[in-house]
Amino acid sequence: MEWLTALWTDQNSVGHILLVYALVITVGTILGRIKVFGISLGVTFVLFAGLAAGYLGLTVNQTVLHFLRDFGLILFVFFIGLQVGPSFFSSFKSGGIQLNLLTLLAVGLSLVVTIALFFMFSDSVSLAQMLGVYFGAVTNTPGLGATQEALSMLDYKGEDIAVAYACAYPLGVVAIIGTAIVIRLVFRIDLKEEDRMWEEAEKENSDVPIFFHVGIVNQGLEGKRIEQIRHFIGRPFICSRLLHDGEIISPHAEDVVHVGDVMRIVAAEENKDAIVTFCGKEETDIDLATESSPITAKNIRVTREEVNGITVHDLHLSRYDGVNITRIFRAGMTLFPYTNLTLQLGDVVYCVGPERSIRRLADKLGNQEKKLDHPNLISIFLGIAVGILFGSLPIAIPGMPVPLKLGLAGGPLIVAILLGYWGPRLHLVTYTTASANLMLRELGIALFLASVGLAAGAPFVRAITEGNGVLYAVLGLFITIIPLIIVGCVARVVYKLNYHLIVGMIAGATTDPPTLAYANTLSEKSCSAIAYSTVYPLAMFLRILSGQFVLLILWQFVS
Repeated sequence: MEWLTALWTDQNSVGHILLVYALVITVGTILGRIKVFGISLGVTFVLFAGLAAGYLGLTVNQTVLHFLRDFGLILFVFFIGLQVGPSFFSSFKSGGIQLNLLTLLAVGLSLVVTIALFFMFSDSVSLAQMLGVYFGAVTNTPGLGATQEALSMLDYKGEDIAVAYACAYPLGVVAIIGTAIVIRLVFRIDLKEEDRMWEEAEKENSDVPIFFHVGIVNQGLEGKRIEQIRHFIGRPFICSRLLHDGEIISPHAEDVVHVGDVMRIVAAEENKDAIVTFCGKEETDIDLATESSPITAKNIRVTREEVNGITVHDLHLSRYDGVNITRIFRAGMTLFPYTNLTLQLGDVVYCVGPERSIRRLADKLGNQEKKLDHPNLISIFLGIAVGILFGSLPIAIPGMPVPLKLGLAGGPLIVAILLGYWGPRLHLVTYTTASANLMLRELGIALFLASVGLAAGAPFVRAITEGNGVLYAVLGLFITIIPLIIVGCVARVVYKLNYHLIVGMIAGATTDPPTLAYANTLSEKSCSAIAYSTVYPLAMFLRILSGQFVLLILWQFVS
């Protein structure tokens, strides 16, 4: 049994290191699935499994521990950036502006409360530990990692801030959900009524392309090309089908229309009235997309690397005998196919036209799902390398003893977001399947949490039994509850937001999946998930950088 003893005690052996991490992540993942009052901690429980293992004396080589901690953090934030990149900038449009402004307010208020509590309890809690409390209260692990790195660059020698984080985190999860419940009770919200109001608002304000039929009555349009009509109206639309003399065709922009024709139009709902008024009248008792129609519709997946980065205009649809692209699906969004819209690997293109021509377009775009199963490692590791270099750039700030850096969390995150959005325009393949992205993110955060727990195990137990553990937890409640209550009231009273949107926004602002899971139990609608995904990129970005911001303005108080 000497081999087993050596495997269990030799903290420098590869076998021992892998065994410890495997046990910690396995136990943490299993326990994280257990629900208490409908709430589970998920992968975050790996942190507490690591704390227990560290307290029991399961240690590993410190150099390897630091490597796995930082590598795990890089994997997590980088693949988050790739996931949210395509929709990051578009989330600021339309109703997303309100939600992101409220998220900005939530982050700002939580920082104000954190700084105020630090000055009130500066005799008992250092600024570094207060930042640990802050990240536990808002349940943001990447921010913790970024701040740990910033403190190491500032040669911080105090207590590991993961201790305060671990003390504040569990109550933070509960308090976020509790805040959503309080807002519901204060405003006496009827969930069914909120669902009904959401449905009405969705119909009125939807930016998703819709279809409708218009009859050509305007004599001025006799013999005019569809391209000319689009220019006259000044509103983008697609004519996916045209009925002329009893025959249904899928027209080109150069095809002409005649009085008495009926067009099936795809456009944004806000443009419908202008198109109908200009052409003549809406035809509500006809549908050209019938089974007997010679025109078919099909979803085509973009899988050919040669297509990645080209625009809809570059497809030259006129060469495909009547094929029209009426909408494009990307990262949960439905996009109107403007001619300058750039196609990305993984996009789903909805096409209408003759079956033979659609098959030709499918060959052009690829439409081979298996090709997407192989991630492009060049773009991934090139992005990570550029992100590390970008995060290592020194930013000289007056009053700081060392230059500020975005670090191993901020740098890769920003580069990944830019790659996700701009990469296809540079013909870089940045697409990864949802399952691959999720697996690498979960692997990264599991390695990070296990490493943090193993390093902070003994100090955490001392903080709970002899130190400031209880104080950390109580301070965390103030950081969690006060900003969210204020933001929730502003969202309801000032912006009149739907309650489900408010809960989704609160979950996104705190980057807290358990709260989103709770929100999904309140309604079968997707509004909470929409709000969560709208604010999540900005919230994650701000949370990761917020620790360095506080250190920047209050460096002289770090002890």
